[in-house]
Amino acid sequence: MMRNVKIFSSVFVSCLLLHFQSAFCQVKLPQLLRDSMILQRDMKMNIWGWASKGEKVTVKFNGKTYKTKTGDDSKWTMQLPPMSAGGPYTMDISGKKNKITLKDILIGDVWFCSGQSNMVHQMKLHSVKYPDEIANANYPEIRQFWVPNITDLQGPKDDLPFGYWKSANPQDVLDFSAVAYFFAKALYEKYHVPIGLINSSWGGVPIEAFMSEDALKEFPNILSTVQKNKDTAYINSFSRRRFGGNGNIQRPVDQGLEGPIKWYDPAYVPKEWRQIGIPGYWEDQGLKDLNGVVWYRREIDVPASIAGVPAKVFLGRIVDADALYINGKEVGNTTYQYPQRRYNVPAGLLKAGKNLFVVRVTNNFGKGGFVPDKPYYLFAGNDTIDLKGYWQYKVGEVFASRGGLGGGGFGFSAQNAPTALYNAMVAPEINYTIKGFVWYQGESNTNHAAEYAKLQPSMIADWRNKWKEGDIPFLYVQLPGFMDYNYLPSESQWAELREAQLKSLSVSNAAMAVTIDLGEWNDIHPDRKKDVGDRLALAAEKIAYGENIVYSGPIYQSSTIDGNKIIISFSNVGSGLITNDGEPLSEFAIAGADKKFVWANAKIEGDKVVVWSDEIKDPKYVRYAWADDPVNPNLFNKEGLPASPFETG
Repeated sequence: MMRNVKIFSSVFVSCLLLHFQSAFCQVKLPQLLRDSMILQRDMKMNIWGWASKGEKVTVKFNGKTYKTKTGDDSKWTMQLPPMSAGGPYTMDISGKKNKITLKDILIGDVWFCSGQSNMVHQMKLHSVKYPDEIANANYPEIRQFWVPNITDLQGPKDDLPFGYWKSANPQDVLDFSAVAYFFAKALYEKYHVPIGLINSSWGGVPIEAFMSEDALKEFPNILSTVQKNKDTAYINSFSRRRFGGNGNIQRPVDQGLEGPIKWYDPAYVPKEWRQIGIPGYWEDQGLKDLNGVVWYRREIDVPASIAGVPAKVFLGRIVDADALYINGKEVGNTTYQYPQRRYNVPAGLLKAGKNLFVVRVTNNFGKGGFVPDKPYYLFAGNDTIDLKGYWQYKVGEVFASRGGLGGGGFGFSAQNAPTALYNAMVAPEINYTIKGFVWYQGESNTNHAAEYAKLQPSMIADWRNKWKEGDIPFLYVQLPGFMDYNYLPSESQWAELREAQLKSLSVSNAAMAVTIDLGEWNDIHPDRKKDVGDRLALAAEKIAYGENIVYSGPIYQSSTIDGNKIIISFSNVGSGLITNDGEPLSEFAIAGADKKFVWANAKIEGDKVVVWSDEIKDPKYVRYAWADDPVNPNLFNKEGLPASPFETG
């Protein structure tokens, strides 16, 4: 019996080895190298893949033939000579047992785009703002490769599970990053060369997730987390802590879904429902510290002109998740707080007269409900019905405190772990020759600004080192305004993060797009993505294409104290300093050595700004637009570009 087990084990191992060897019997390419790709012009272009150990690989491209062979690791690589922009071309890659033909290849400029949700946000999420841009997207030479959202805690991966190059047409552009698309469009319309976008982004993640272990060597606390996370038993313990030991705790239920008649059913008779306003948060309307499910209902009078035809419902933004029911039928749902709620109502669902609208809202923490200052209405054709006003509400479920659970009560989120996205979503692309980087991230690091000031330069240096193309351009977005307005000088984590971002301008060949004027107080994903893309394109024109242009608004350079005044000097003043609204300068604050800031007077004198206050006799510091969301940051240059927020000293 023992002998049979040994024979079986030997056969099994032999079969397993044969399986792994056969995986590379044929030439294989990484997911990035495929039909419709764009290769970087005017630089040596890396082509690579896998085949059997020692196998000869032939590449035919643009009338020339190139040969190489795999090493002991079954990998092969070669560099094609630089080419000018153009195409389309066909490429043949062949080995001993197979041949791969790639079609519709263009030569142009390739940008690696990365960051969190504002780099993710697709054109389809801004379709109301940019309907004509979507309808008129006919740019077959602008193409995007969307990197799938995957993580790896063990180490760098050498390929992606899937991915495709898609061109900018009215259908496929819906899935393009809006910022990246407008960036590419601006460059394409100026230079008329193909623009490739490799987008490797994930919403809500910190910068550490995009950094390699090499980039984190100067951050021992973070590096220790990386090592812990390689222990799968340690990671699995979060799940055990989250779900284990709770067998005796009865899970709460949503009363609105439990009874024989659901609360969204027109047959349901409401009892003990209370009045509440939409928009608004329920914590501001009598529901103290409630995390759970709240149901809203209202009968809406619909005219005959809308009844029977397709319609749309705009429900602004809702914190966190929602489902909309009309006359007992679910017409749409969203699982998290950030997207705008825009739901299609099918023909035949609405009827003339009263229609029952029910919204089930789920909130996990913080204030729940309907975000103010957003659109709330039903419309079809030229008819619009306002949905704002008083509704009825009833609590369906109250969540128990999540304290004491592993991972802050929500388990372990691999995408937030340091190196997790670098390993799985960045490392597979580092062989691909590119023009430069475009980065939009920072919202998830606002509580660690001082650390961010060191992390971002370290990531820039490491990415450049990994790509081995020298100090190629690094373009990035400074965070726009967000959250409540504050009409008094105050501390601000968002302002501190912008200051940290500003410091990366000391890195060679880096440029920052200032967007302080493009934010929305109630939306971390502001709609004005075209302006962001256009400003990034200006930065590219300056540092990547060598244009003699003003690409940025005023950037703080230095300050001098003259009695009770502080005189501020700037770079990037362009044709001169102005206020964009013609009003006096605002958002300047001044302080003495105690750093107790008060609002200051400020005026433009030539290329400088003079700041003072009668309250501060011995000034030491000045701040400009130092707030989560400054009310009116109006310092610009004549080219129409805003000044970056800053603090002197």
